[in-house]
Amino acid sequence: MINRRELTQGAGATLLLAAGGAMAQVAAPVEGRDFVRLNPPVAVPPGGKIDVIEFFSFGCPHCYSFEPMLEAWVKRLPPDVAFRRVPAAFNAPFEGYAKLFYALEAVGLAEQLHKRVFAAIHVQRQRLDKEADLAAFVSSAGGDGLKFVDAYKSFGVATKVRQGKQLSEAYKIDGVPTLGIHGRWFTSGSLAGGHERALQVADQLIQRARKPS
Repeated sequence: MINRRELTQGAGATLLLAAGGAMAQVAAPVEGRDFVRLNPPVAVPPGGKIDVIEFFSFGCPHCYSFEPMLEAWVKRLPPDVAFRRVPAAFNAPFEGYAKLFYALEAVGLAEQLHKRVFAAIHVQRQRLDKEADLAAFVSSAGGDGLKFVDAYKSFGVATKVRQGKQLSEAYKIDGVPTLGIHGRWFTSGSLAGGHERALQVADQLIQRARKPS
């Protein structure tokens, strides 16, 4: 996990990685050790589904490493769960990556290019922090670079970044990757004590979310 303090110190931290497990064999998570309960709870989107959020950043190497396991876990989520991603914007570079995420959403390329952005930053070591570099990257992936830049600079994307900051603050998120569960709890590898345990805790919190609060 990368947290706000480590962004300035340049230190590493515990990585949230996980794989599913047989729920019957998993001990019940302990509040304050495996997860944190939010007080007050955070409002969730209408529609009746259980809201699950990954707080992440394209600039976080741990989020990049986590992505394949998260993707497999998301594919196994039941139909009453709605998964979404919220980019953290702890500092100026992370805010730029948040704008990148929302601009890709705005032009319909978020799903297509999500993993390619991670690879460009963490494998190919590309600098995706300037408009010209971003336009070239999107164009090289078959998108419209100019249309993307317009979205990147738009009021709509700026609004999404601000709303994402507000949601991260409401969840009391100070590190990524972190999973928020239905406005009531959050968990991470550093809290749960291990990669596999973290997503097992998330699975059990999803089960709790089905019950009246």
